[in-house]
Amino acid sequence: MTSQPPIAKRVPSERVHHGDTVVDEYAWLQNKDAPETIAYLEAENAYTEQATAHLSGLRETLFNEIKTRTRETDLSVPTRKGGFWYYTRTVEGKQYGIQCRRAVAIGEVDPPSTEDGTPLPGEEVLLDGNELAADKKFFALGTFDVSPDGRWLAYSTDFAGDERFTLRIKDLLSGEELTDEVPNTFYGSAWSADGSTLFYITVDDAWRPNRVWRHVRGTPAAADEIVFEEPDERFWVGVDLTRSEKFILIDVHSKITSEVHVIPADQPASPPRVIAPRRQGVEYSVEHHGHRFLILHNDGAEDFALAYTSVDTPGADWTPLVDHEPGTRLLQVDAFARHMVISLRQGGLTGLRVVPLDGGSPYHIEFPEPLYSVGPDANPEYDTTTFRLHYGSLVTPESVYDCDLDTGALTLRKRKEVLGGFDPERYEQHREWAVAEDGTRVPISLVCLRDTPRDGTAPLLLYGYGSYEHSMDPWFSIARLSLVDRGMVFAVAHIRGGGEMGRHWYEDGKLLAKKNTFTDFVACAEHLVKDGWTATDRLVARGGSAGGLLMGAIANMAPEAFAGIVAQVPFVDALNSILDPSLPLTVTEWEEWGNPLDDPEVYAYMKSYTPYENVADRPYPAILAMTSLNDTRVLYHEPAKWVARLRATAPGTKVLLKTEMGAGHGGPSGRYDAWKEEAFLNAWILDLVGLAS
Repeated sequence: MTSQPPIAKRVPSERVHHGDTVVDEYAWLQNKDAPETIAYLEAENAYTEQATAHLSGLRETLFNEIKTRTRETDLSVPTRKGGFWYYTRTVEGKQYGIQCRRAVAIGEVDPPSTEDGTPLPGEEVLLDGNELAADKKFFALGTFDVSPDGRWLAYSTDFAGDERFTLRIKDLLSGEELTDEVPNTFYGSAWSADGSTLFYITVDDAWRPNRVWRHVRGTPAAADEIVFEEPDERFWVGVDLTRSEKFILIDVHSKITSEVHVIPADQPASPPRVIAPRRQGVEYSVEHHGHRFLILHNDGAEDFALAYTSVDTPGADWTPLVDHEPGTRLLQVDAFARHMVISLRQGGLTGLRVVPLDGGSPYHIEFPEPLYSVGPDANPEYDTTTFRLHYGSLVTPESVYDCDLDTGALTLRKRKEVLGGFDPERYEQHREWAVAEDGTRVPISLVCLRDTPRDGTAPLLLYGYGSYEHSMDPWFSIARLSLVDRGMVFAVAHIRGGGEMGRHWYEDGKLLAKKNTFTDFVACAEHLVKDGWTATDRLVARGGSAGGLLMGAIANMAPEAFAGIVAQVPFVDALNSILDPSLPLTVTEWEEWGNPLDDPEVYAYMKSYTPYENVADRPYPAILAMTSLNDTRVLYHEPAKWVARLRATAPGTKVLLKTEMGAGHGGPSGRYDAWKEEAFLNAWILDLVGLAS
């Protein structure tokens, strides 16, 4: 092994906030285009590759395990919309999916079978991601939107990973691309009812989606008009077409406040009309149903309630439909001609409640497993009595069901096949409860081989996130089998800051309560050791993005509790980033973390936990940091600076930095490249806990 890269040179730059001087010794790493930055990142990559060279065989083995367990040539369950079945097809040896459709046959009710993975007879290829990507290192679709009449396809592409998309329109009748082309667009689009007009979104200099545009098909982008512009830097905008195809929705939201505007889909030139003006702290979403709008809101309802209002006078009275029930977090409502389906969360698990609109009794869709995740799948048809849902657990692969809304009967349409003799009976899943410093009980979900010993000998990987009310519900992973089959326990800490236990769970892990996220995770680690699931020298933590902030914080707060830490695209320089309004997303984040520019208490609190600011000369666990050069959500320089400071301040730390030089926040875009990335970090984990042989 070669010596580790030279410590990044120090170029001090001082800033003063509330009387406290911040010396950012590694600010030069923020210059993405500087030759010395690229050289430094490439040197780190070379060092990481050499430091893990002994794992090359294991990496190849793990990659092949993922590959051989995956049906590479496969089809998704076709979804009906109008006169077509839409689906995605994958082909062995190809990185990206192929978007397809097939006309619905006369009298055909059920989706066609996809068991053998071969193209359906009469298939029409709409987009082939492999042809679009060609020889580019990165490829992603931002929007894929077929007009209501099925003729026009709006799609957008990103070839760098920076989430700046170029929007195009394709005539599905002729197969020709229109000359319409709009650069630098954001996710999301919506067609008018007749397909003559397309609404799309662009971002400001801080990468905040702030404008909705109207594009008339067949005209140059220079002629497009701004339909809506949001000047408040805390708010994002989104655009969508209702399932009924009657209204264009413009959703305006900050972290804690919402406002929705509507445009009749058959009158695309009409100005948007507000449903209800924004009120600070009030969130609501809108679903169209006949003569009314359904309103899911938290006005006086912490865990949300459901109401409705007239389409003609939406700002008038909201009539209660489903009352607030503390402890039952309402997440989403899907309206159909004769039913509505409410997605919810209760007792740490997701659920679905069906409400017949003919006066019948509401019912819950039941599942037998003690731990699982369930939610709506693609349901584009309004006039239907069939609801498609996805289901999975730590031991049950991703499954697609159709529910007969009249009877509640479930039909399994497809369960992701795991090749190579996978037997779910070999595994068992558990729910544990840790006790946090303040007495709060924190749930943990675990999966392991059946009869795994509880004597502290098993290695364990503990995953966490804990921000933005985003919940880490149980999910199945083919790549994870390579760890569990070697005797490793996998666990998820459902810590505060997420939404697993309702809205209060989120509120108790943000702003000036953010440290609860970190101490909850440490409490979960300590519980798993105390109960014999593992030992500290066999316990590895993993998290990404805001979960990477968690990883950096626990590395400083309780380094002795972990043998290793994997931090992916980690938000580890939180204070410096939130202090800089010119950086992408900073202002929109102030309602999540607080504004340290204006509030001395927030500044002091963030400074006390942000990982980069709190690196000290202490023993740290082994650390693997992974980032991407083109990431626009957590800029690459955060982990780069963090690793540089770790090397300089705690020189005994075994720390590696791996940077994807042509990708974004989600890492490599092709499925084979993503599998190689997972094999790389899993090999590092297995080596750390003595299972590399």
